Amino acid sequence: MRNIVILSFIFTIFVLSGCVGKMPQNADEFRQALPGAFMGKVETFDVNRPFHEVAATFQEMAPKCLDITIKTVSQTYMSYQVIVAKYTPTVVVTDERAELHLQELHESGVLNVYKEPENGHYLLVTDAIPIDANTTKITMYRPAMGQDVLIRAIKGWATGDNVGCPDLTK
Repeated sequence: MRNIVILSFIFTIFVLSGCVGKMPQNADEFRQALPGAFMGKVETFDVNRPFHEVAATFQEMAPKCLDITIKTVSQTYMSYQVIVAKYTPTVVVTDERAELHLQELHESGVLNVYKEPENGHYLLVTDAIPIDANTTKITMYRPAMGQDVLIRAIKGWATGDNVGCPDLTK
């Protein structure tokens, strides 16, 4: 878990460097900033699943699985660190698009040097757009490294292959 927190912090710093010192304050700014960020990745793929099913799964699973607070403790002979991270998912669905946003707010243990949005920095944004009656285009704006458990879970939700909750402590 300590590695996930460190990678998340490093990812945030690299996103910030791509934003010339301004942290994205909303999902649109995150989408715009991520392609130029050193540790950012934009991934696009199609799923053989109707848009309304993908949207319904995002609406069901994101609040159930991602609205959590995680406390981690790391201790070595030279340091002791307690980090509390609050994750806040948001799902926005219209007839043309479903969006899943995940924000992370470090409630303690991490010093923020930039103004963050109310619920913390954007960790991931996923868009689902209908292509035809049975196909949906997924675009994930995400870290290039780390968060593998989270990314696999959201891909599983989109495909319908795995609708379980990820263990974000791993």
